[in-house]
Amino acid sequence: MEGGAYGAGKAGGAFDPYTLVRQPHTILRVVSWVFSIVVFGSIVNEGYLNSPSESEEFCIYNRNPNACGYGVTVGVLAFLTCLLYLALDVYFPQISSVKDRKKAVLSDIGVSAFWAFLWFVAFCFLANQWQVSEPKDNPLNEGTDAARAAIAFSFFSIFTWSLTAALAVRRFKDLTFQEEYNTLFPASAQP
Repeated sequence: MEGGAYGAGKAGGAFDPYTLVRQPHTILRVVSWVFSIVVFGSIVNEGYLNSPSESEEFCIYNRNPNACGYGVTVGVLAFLTCLLYLALDVYFPQISSVKDRKKAVLSDIGVSAFWAFLWFVAFCFLANQWQVSEPKDNPLNEGTDAARAAIAFSFFSIFTWSLTAALAVRRFKDLTFQEEYNTLFPASAQP
């Protein structure tokens, strides 16, 4: 992609799926999307237990329904956010306004950094609640692998979202320089 504003080619260009899937931020979004599926899927499928003596289910993380609720909520919302920004990545080359492209990149920076923070909170909360869980609540060790998987992929998500934010910052800086260069040295003034 040559001469585009904020990482996009010329506005109105043809959609190129090969170029899209080779972009690092797109790859990281897909990885983050998969990680969010693992987290909320693990908790929804095996994060709730019931003992023979009780009729109601309880959360595997220290019987704290907030832990399971937070993990599922963050996972589902991250899943939807990944889909939204993947759609924006597809649509981005069609945005003709440089200001709109700048807003899209700035929102990517903010949203990715925010999600890195939310995943950090999820990792700390789930790991803490798992650590203080009573072994007597789960004598058969049902769902323990799923609980550990949710914790592990929450941890991995911190890095995927942080890297996505860092790539967006790099893209913003690189292309802000390009924009300033084009302002100082317009194409018509070049020999």
